[in-house]
Amino acid sequence: MKKAKLVIICTQNSARSQLAEAFFKKYGDDMLEVHSAGFEPTEVNPYAVQVMKEIGIDISGQHSKGVREFLGKMSFGYVIAVCKKAEGKCPVIFPGARQLLSWPFDDPAAFEGTEEETRQKFRQVRDEIDEKVKEWLQEYRGQQDHLK
Repeated sequence: MKKAKLVIICTQNSARSQLAEAFFKKYGDDMLEVHSAGFEPTEVNPYAVQVMKEIGIDISGQHSKGVREFLGKMSFGYVIAVCKKAEGKCPVIFPGARQLLSWPFDDPAAFEGTEEETRQKFRQVRDEIDEKVKEWLQEYRGQQDHLK
């Protein structure tokens, strides 16, 4: 069975979209080809790497990618915007997507606090994304089973 293509979009592709990409690969790699990208890519946030390592997922090899890397080269069945800023651009950039989803999570990289408070904010967002990905994949699997 051919894997559906999914892309997670955020502004910088440094934290939320990287976390979501990792969780989709962990839980849905058997049925989805997963990518992430940003409109203004920077680098993977070190706190994102740290909090994922805490739960046994290594994202140190992931890198920030720009949406231009995919334009005209790949089409996606599913586009998930994990921030409000990127959400409005998705229909224009990915017009053929079967489903455009909006999952606006707080930006942990924008949080201001002590090192431990910042790490805690990243953990909170990590856990929220983890739950949302598992919830969506459960629904997706149900739809795929129904089609069989």
